Amino acid sequence: MSTVRNQVIRDQDHALHLLRQMVRVRRLEEKCIELYSAAKIRGFLHVYIGEEAVAAGVMEALEPDDAVVATYREHGHALLRGVSAGAILAEMYGHAEGCCRGRGGSMHLFDADARFYGGNAIVAGGLPLAVGLALADRMAGRRRVTVCFFGEGAVAEGEFHESMNLAALWQLPVLFCCENNLYAMGTALGRSESQTDIALKAAGYEISAWAVDGMDVLAVEEAARRAVDAVRSGGGPHFLELRTYRFRAHSMFDPELYREKTEVTRWMERDPIALLQGTMQAAGQLPEDTWAGLTADVDAEISAAVGFAENGTPEPVSELLRFVYSDPPDAGGAANPGGAATPGGGAGKEGAAG
Repeated sequence: MSTVRNQVIRDQDHALHLLRQMVRVRRLEEKCIELYSAAKIRGFLHVYIGEEAVAAGVMEALEPDDAVVATYREHGHALLRGVSAGAILAEMYGHAEGCCRGRGGSMHLFDADARFYGGNAIVAGGLPLAVGLALADRMAGRRRVTVCFFGEGAVAEGEFHESMNLAALWQLPVLFCCENNLYAMGTALGRSESQTDIALKAAGYEISAWAVDGMDVLAVEEAARRAVDAVRSGGGPHFLELRTYRFRAHSMFDPELYREKTEVTRWMERDPIALLQGTMQAAGQLPEDTWAGLTADVDAEISAAVGFAENGTPEPVSELLRFVYSDPPDAGGAANPGGAATPGGGAGKEGAAG
C-alpha cells in the first residue's frame, strides 16, 4: 500500500481542509466514547477511529444532490455529509432534537436534506437500498451518484452479490465503497473468505474495481474522484476497496480477543491524521499555531454539540406511536391508525442545528 505523499502538497488549503475533516470525526468519536462511558449514550456504539481518511476522502468527490448510504459505524459519514454534530449527539441521547428525533440512535442516523440515507444496522442492508436509489436516478434521467459504504463482512452476504449483479446488469450510477478493516466483528477476513481480494470479487461482476490505501486521505480522494466522475459520466457502477483499520474494538461491548495488540500498534503507526499532519509539517505547510487553531475550533464545535444534546428533550409518551404509520395525505392533524394524535408534516428537524 502507498503512504501519504512524502513531498510538498500542492494545494495546501485543501489538505488543511481534509485534515480538519478527519480531526472533526476523531474528536466526535472520542467524545462519544466518553459519553457512553458516562452512561449518557446507551445501546450499541461503533466508532470509526482509524478509518477517518475513507469518509473524508470520498465525501470530497460528491455533489450535494448525490446520495450516501452507510453502515452502523456511520457517525463520521453523517458528520462529513453535513449532519450537524449537535443533531448526531442529540440522536444518540434519544432526544427529539436529534436527526431522527431520538428514534434511531447511534446506528440509524438519517437526514433526507443531506441525502444521507442511513445508518443501517443490518450487515449488507444498505446495498440494496443504494441500488434502488441509483435505479430511481437512472429512470428519472438525473446525473446523480449514489455512494454505498459497507464493511468487508458484507461480502459474505447474499445482498452483496445480488446488488453487484443488478448494478452491473442495469449499469446503475452507484459507487460501492468497501471499508475493508480486516475484521467482520471478530472474524478475520481470511477465516471467512477464500478469496480475500475484495476488489477482485467485484470485478467478477464486470464492475470497474480497484484497491486503495484507506489510511491515505489524498489517495482516497483521488480514487473517489476518478470513480465518481466515471459513474456520473455514464460509466456504470464502480467499486473501491478501501484498505483501512479500526483502532478500537468492534463496539463498546467487544472484549477484542481476536487480534493481537501488536497488530493494532503497527496499524496505529499509520494513523491517517498523523500521516497527513506529519507530511504537512515536514514540508513547512502546517505551522504550530495553525494546527493549534484547527484543533481548538474543532474542540469548540464538539463542546457546543454536547451542550446542545444535553439540553435536548425526550419526546413525550403521547408521541410514541407517531411515525409508526405514514400520515394520510389529508390527515391535517387527525389521529393516525396507531391511535396517536399526529401533528401535520413529517419527522422534521426541529432544533437539529448545533
